[in-house]
Amino acid sequence: MTDKPRRFVTGLLALLITLFAGLGAAAPAASAAPVSIAQASCGDTSGFSVVSLGSLPPEATDTYELIQRGGPYPYRQDGSVFQNREGLLPACSSGYYHEYTVETPGSDDRGARRIITGAGGEYFYTGDHYASFKLINI
Repeated sequence: MTDKPRRFVTGLLALLITLFAGLGAAAPAASAAPVSIAQASCGDTSGFSVVSLGSLPPEATDTYELIQRGGPYPYRQDGSVFQNREGLLPACSSGYYHEYTVETPGSDDRGARRIITGAGGEYFYTGDHYASFKLINI
C-alpha cells in the first residue's frame, strides 16, 4: 500500500474508533452541540435512558423554553415541588425536584406529559404521568 492510501485508511480507522468509543455515552444532538446532561448530586442518573430534547414532542421544547424564562406557566401546578412518590428518580431531599406540564394537544386537562427538573440542573421527561422517566439531553 502506498503512503497516501495508508494515511486515508489510518484516518478512517481513527474516525471509526472515535465514533464507536462514544456509543456507550449519550450521543450529541444532530447539530453536534455538546452533551449537556446534569448529574443529580443526591443520586445516580446513569441508569436512565437518555433522550434529546429535539426528539420529544415539540411541546416539550416549548415547556423547556418557559422554564428557562421563568414562566409564565399555563397551569398553577407548574413549578410546584415534585414529591417523587413513585421513587423512580434519585432519592433527593424534599424540594429538590419541580414539575412542569408539557401540553398535550387535544387534551381537556393537563394530560400525562411532564418535565421534572432537579436542583442539580437535570431534566427528566415522562409521557405517562410518572410511570417512567427519561433523562433529557438538552
